[in-house]
Amino acid sequence: MQNEEHVNAADALKNYNSKDYVTPDGYTADIVVFTVASKKIRQFQAPSMELKILLIKRGFTTKEGNPNIEGGKWALPGGFVDYRENGALAASKRELLEETGVGGFHLQHVGFYDTPGRDPRGWIISNSFYAVVPEEVLRNKKADDDAIEVDLFTMEEAMNLPLAFDHRNIIEDASRAVKKAILETTVAKYFLPKHFTVSELRSLLSLVTNEPLVKTDSALSRKINQLPFIELVTDDDGQPIKEARHSKQPTRLYRFKDRSDQDFVRSIYSSSY
Repeated sequence: MQNEEHVNAADALKNYNSKDYVTPDGYTADIVVFTVASKKIRQFQAPSMELKILLIKRGFTTKEGNPNIEGGKWALPGGFVDYRENGALAASKRELLEETGVGGFHLQHVGFYDTPGRDPRGWIISNSFYAVVPEEVLRNKKADDDAIEVDLFTMEEAMNLPLAFDHRNIIEDASRAVKKAILETTVAKYFLPKHFTVSELRSLLSLVTNEPLVKTDSALSRKINQLPFIELVTDDDGQPIKEARHSKQPTRLYRFKDRSDQDFVRSIYSSSY
């Protein structure tokens, strides 16, 4: 029955037939797993950093021995969302735990992918996320049952691989999103050690920007003490803690403040033109 406020759902459903509508054939969660790989250049110099992603090579056959869809191609970790799960985010966390063996990593939404034809199996909708995972967690990752290989690739390398489904589009969108986030939010904290040097922060920032601030350690050193979301690491007496990680002389260590999960988006109305 209808009252003044709303229509009773049970009454409305009496005339509803789901067969009148075309519905998706499946719902998946795909994860772009980012990490930063460090490479030592020379003594007393901070290592260079490369942004990499984790890809799996799909097996040629299913567990039942049948030909596998997009078998032999490289793909993002992911899988179908179980209707008993609390949505795609929960499924992504589960898939990430299965792929890395560790949970609790930073996950950020990328987008929905629902173009008909994106999946040969039918109208499969993907809800995609990106994750930031330390390199050491992924370095010795082994392929699961449904994959024959797993490896880390730079963005350039990944774009030259035969990629499954529309994962090329998802990877490109996630790459833009994470680079933007490194500059406009504090997501950099998930790529760096808990206590980091100015050189390490500069190496990360240089992956996504060429602005003068990151061209030299001295330029960033002058700025870092003004940043409201980063603080100097000190001992019990309030003295700076130093380590000689990449230089002859010990240098100060910094960390992101505990409550630093913030966005610092620059307004288009306050920017200089």
